[in-house]
Amino acid sequence: MRIGLLTEGGYPYVSGEAGLWCDRLVRGLGQHEFDVYALTRSERQEARGWVPLPPQVSRVRTASLWDAEDDGVVYGRRARRRFAEHYGELAATLSTTVPGQVRGASGTVSQANSEAAPDQSALEADRFANALYGLAELARDEGGLPRALRSETAVRALERACRAPGAHRLAREARVPDLLTVAARLERALRPLSLDWYEDDGLGAVDLCHAASGGTAALPGLLARHFCEVPLLVTEYGVRLRAHYLTDPDSSPSIRALLAAFHGRLAAETYRRAALITPGNAHARRWQERCGADRAKLRTVHPGMDATPFAEAGESPECADPRTLVWVGRVEPAKDLVSLLHAFAEIRKEEPGARLRIVGGPADPEGAAYLAHCKGLAAQLFPDEADGPHAVGSNPVSFEETGGPELPSRADAYASGALVVLSSVVEGFPAGLVEAMFCGRATVSTDVGAVVEAIGGTGLVVPPRNPRALAEACVALLRDPERRARLGAAARARALELFTVEQNVAAFHGIYLDILSRTPARRVVLDETGEPVPFSAPAEGHVPGRWTESTARAAVRGGPGWATDAPVRATVRDPASEKTPAGMAGGPNPDASDMGPPAAVPLTAIDEPSAMASVPVTEGVR
Repeated sequence: MRIGLLTEGGYPYVSGEAGLWCDRLVRGLGQHEFDVYALTRSERQEARGWVPLPPQVSRVRTASLWDAEDDGVVYGRRARRRFAEHYGELAATLSTTVPGQVRGASGTVSQANSEAAPDQSALEADRFANALYGLAELARDEGGLPRALRSETAVRALERACRAPGAHRLAREARVPDLLTVAARLERALRPLSLDWYEDDGLGAVDLCHAASGGTAALPGLLARHFCEVPLLVTEYGVRLRAHYLTDPDSSPSIRALLAAFHGRLAAETYRRAALITPGNAHARRWQERCGADRAKLRTVHPGMDATPFAEAGESPECADPRTLVWVGRVEPAKDLVSLLHAFAEIRKEEPGARLRIVGGPADPEGAAYLAHCKGLAAQLFPDEADGPHAVGSNPVSFEETGGPELPSRADAYASGALVVLSSVVEGFPAGLVEAMFCGRATVSTDVGAVVEAIGGTGLVVPPRNPRALAEACVALLRDPERRARLGAAARARALELFTVEQNVAAFHGIYLDILSRTPARRVVLDETGEPVPFSAPAEGHVPGRWTESTARAAVRGGPGWATDAPVRATVRDPASEKTPAGMAGGPNPDASDMGPPAAVPLTAIDEPSAMASVPVTEGVR
């Protein structure tokens, strides 16, 4: 089958764990064909280039979310009136939304007004959807929306919605600078509406759209479903609404409330239209349910990670230093290294020979400042120590990065210690913990995000921001090597069972087939009179090769723009063929007298004549 893979800020560009997951998925599903539609977030990302693409990627189309180009489209009076109407409706749904307890169209708790009745919530959800698709149809008719979304008309429509009766308090308090900021953010988020990806030779030609994340990345999938009836699969390892709450803390409450309302409404519409939703863990699943996702559509698929680099460390756990604790990750305030350092001070009181290796670097200036603060705190808590009067003192806490001679890789970092520690206060899916599990290491973690789901009963879990509890758990494992070994072996077995690339690829292969088997065929085969042939092209019945003569043609619902002019002849029985002697080409089976008439062969469109031949069937290929 042909998959349209929708990404934002990831694959095929060289950036992030999400891009690695997409690359593993595409390479693991070599029996399918992929068209990649990528949205980019920055000029730096585009400058870093693409990863090497496998042969099953037939096409890559990209669009920018960071470069605000003027499309040059000037609307007439009627188009301006259509834009003001649809954008005003969109703004009205945002200004009446409370950023907190809400109910989605399905009736579950989501991002709408908590006091609204379920039918009113469904009405608001439909109102948002009609406004969104109305803007998309306007963009398709007029050639684009960027200039209109940045116009004064958009800002005034947003202002009227925030000042209207019934608007939420935070919306009414929005000042002009706040409205300008919200309008600019909405323009960036709605840029996919203006793309030319939704024609028969674009997303209309794929069998399934697979959005690698929610939010803006899923918008092209929504429009492909709206314009071309292409089913949509949404995979989320991090929910966009949650990410909005965790980022941009310096914005005013009005800006955060209006943008949270937009992300909540968009998430609810995406979940409502998706054929299936695959959260990466139970933590993301709970967020999706709160945003309106139907529980019947949810299937948890854990992320697939490559266990090969960690095999050597996992098979030789005895090489670790029994007194060393290791922390590996990206240095930022959410990792709460301050609590880890205070916990290690308690650990040193019980185990004076213990050492702590903090392996990782910052990703931004905020992380660099936090790293400097942690180094200063470590120097205060742990003065340099020397074994004797003639020895050089050293600090029991070291700050290192991978890539050097001592720690060439992350696997070497995990292998250097007997115990891996995670001290985060905010976490999604703990990929670092899973890597430690691949290495067969016992872990002590804080109870945040999907940590408990990932480690199961193979590690110790303590409350976040509790240095004493963290220290007690670490001391208990440092003093019990047999327990450490048992937990490490169990952790490795669990990781190899649940979190490998192979299980992830197999899960999505089955999901693709499941969605396509329940999706009506969008190409309708016509007979010589122009009537559809029933059951002529079931979604699950397509295999590579040509099965019919060149007289077949196919029509696409919504307009046969690419269909051939030759009529399609229905498959019928040929009485003469039944008289052909057995054993000759086309001869009947001598045992087929009681089997009834031969089954009709499905008709599909082809490019050139070809005799009907035996075609090898590959399981699961469409």
